[in-house]
Amino acid sequence: MPEPHQGLTLVSFREALAFWFKLGWISFGGPAGQIALMHQELVERRRWISEPKFLHALNYCMLLPGPEAQQLAAYIGWSLHGVRGGVAAGVLFVLPSLFILIGLSWLYVVHGQQPAVVAVLDGLKPAVVAVVAAAALRIGRRVLHHRLLMGIALAAFLALAVFQAPFPLVILGAALVGWFAQGTWPQAFVAAGSSASHAGTTGPASALAAQAVSSPGAYETAASTDAQRRRVSFRALVVCLLLWASTLGGLVWTIGASATLTQMGAFFTQAALLTFGGAYAVLPFVVQAAVEQYGWLTAAQMMDGLALGETTPGPLIMVVAFVGFMGGWGQALFGPEHRMLAGTVAAVVATWFTFLPSFLFILAGAPWVDRLQHTASRWNAPLVAITAAVVGVILNLALYFAQQVLWPASRGGALDLQALLVGVVAAWLLIKKGWGVMPVLALAAAGSAAWTLGQAAL
Repeated sequence: MPEPHQGLTLVSFREALAFWFKLGWISFGGPAGQIALMHQELVERRRWISEPKFLHALNYCMLLPGPEAQQLAAYIGWSLHGVRGGVAAGVLFVLPSLFILIGLSWLYVVHGQQPAVVAVLDGLKPAVVAVVAAAALRIGRRVLHHRLLMGIALAAFLALAVFQAPFPLVILGAALVGWFAQGTWPQAFVAAGSSASHAGTTGPASALAAQAVSSPGAYETAASTDAQRRRVSFRALVVCLLLWASTLGGLVWTIGASATLTQMGAFFTQAALLTFGGAYAVLPFVVQAAVEQYGWLTAAQMMDGLALGETTPGPLIMVVAFVGFMGGWGQALFGPEHRMLAGTVAAVVATWFTFLPSFLFILAGAPWVDRLQHTASRWNAPLVAITAAVVGVILNLALYFAQQVLWPASRGGALDLQALLVGVVAAWLLIKKGWGVMPVLALAAAGSAAWTLGQAAL
């Protein structure tokens, strides 16, 4: 385990555990807010980790698939208290949101048809469409500074929207274009290189990432010979792979390869390895499989789940817990009388297989983070190309959700003018006025509820 940097505060495992538990309940605001909060608390206020180490660790986490804020928390936990610290920080970052989403999912399926609940969701859904569209615009402004990158974004959009191409193929294609084009058009990848980040990472987080790239190696990891690093990484690799193989193999052994829980385990493992670009980028992949292929939930329910996920702490990719719950509940895996148990187990399975790879990347890769600056630059162009493709992917997601919300099947495909008005106002507040996501969602939900209930009272 790395030694504390000179001038930093020594912290007990018990004290760190209390902080990680608290962080899991207050980590609203997406990755940008979560990373900025950790920087403020752990670097500036508590001085548990040095600035250069925090920045370089952030740069490493942004190269990985998966939720970078959760991975950063796990890395800092590892740097403070070794493997137990990394596991504790990573688990506690997502555990509160899992509990909250299971509770909200139950309320949704049991009381989701109540007029007040319907009214709140009717306000949240068009606001979420605006949030997704604003994310695409925000990333596009930062990344699409060259015609090649604009072409990649357009190609990704058309591949999904027109040709229904598989999401993994779109990401792989973008990476290959970046890899082979970096020699011909190096200027396309220069300006965005210091801030090539996941889709949700903007503001303070992207500024920190840029600083991380410009000042690598400003600290030294205490330890460790390369032989020691290899041993630590190998143990982490073996343990994580054994956990994955034993749980997925156990599902195959006990309930069969075609059972819903087994399919969820295999699918969410794939999703975890493809989450370059953040949750918004991988949601089309989730929609393709969960809605269209497996039928775990409907497109309208997926919209409701995303709305609920936006209002909870933790990474947005935790919406997979809602997807799992709906699949378990809807298919009554343990019989009609045990739907709550089935939904809960399915939510846990979805979360387990989504986040297990993140622990592998951190626990196996953390001993080598200080060597990253020697190899990271060669991957810059593919990552920038992927980020450009993410703009098109998110635009396709916004279009898909807009079709579900503005022309709902419940209205026979007619335009929902109330939803359109809410979406336009939400987009204006997000893009023009710079409001945060949570205030916009709160206003949309409150306004829709007040209007609907007021109409009913007349």
